[in-house]
Amino acid sequence: MLNKKERILLWSSNLWLLSDGMLGPLFAVFAERVGGNVLDISWAWAIYLMVTGIGVIIVGKLSDGIFSQEWMLVIGYALNTVFTFGYLFVATPVHLFLLQAGLGVSLALANPTWYALYDKHSTKRHEGWAWGLADGEGKIVMGFAIILGGFIVTYFSFSALFIIMGVIQVFATIYQARILKKT
Repeated sequence: MLNKKERILLWSSNLWLLSDGMLGPLFAVFAERVGGNVLDISWAWAIYLMVTGIGVIIVGKLSDGIFSQEWMLVIGYALNTVFTFGYLFVATPVHLFLLQAGLGVSLALANPTWYALYDKHSTKRHEGWAWGLADGEGKIVMGFAIILGGFIVTYFSFSALFIIMGVIQVFATIYQARILKKT
């Protein structure tokens, strides 16, 4: 049985992954629509990964006692929400590069703190099961999200996709903020 904090972390993560997964492989199509080419797509993704990587190292250090992991996690979720809505305003590859850097910062705040908190709140005698749920559910949700994202873009638009993604992330952030309550 999962404890309350574990459930909050797991379910808010699943909501976030649902939103995040909707763009998935459609990212390349979107980047081309704003004037990007293969090299621009590569740069956008590389910027995201490099900013995330550097940020994760820094945040990992800062979250070990200097700043509240819970607050860093919630701020990361909130920033991710803002940047997801930012896709609505991307008109050039440069805008996309800046947005990807912002998303990298938000993920850097959320990822190491999420893992630290999930580990901290996991039921120790069922640790394998807890991590199996986190990994397995995440992959199932993202698989579903990719299909859903394709349907939304096919039958509506990228704008509709980004609005739906952002709204889901608002709910994920609000739900995740429950981790701030002392129990």
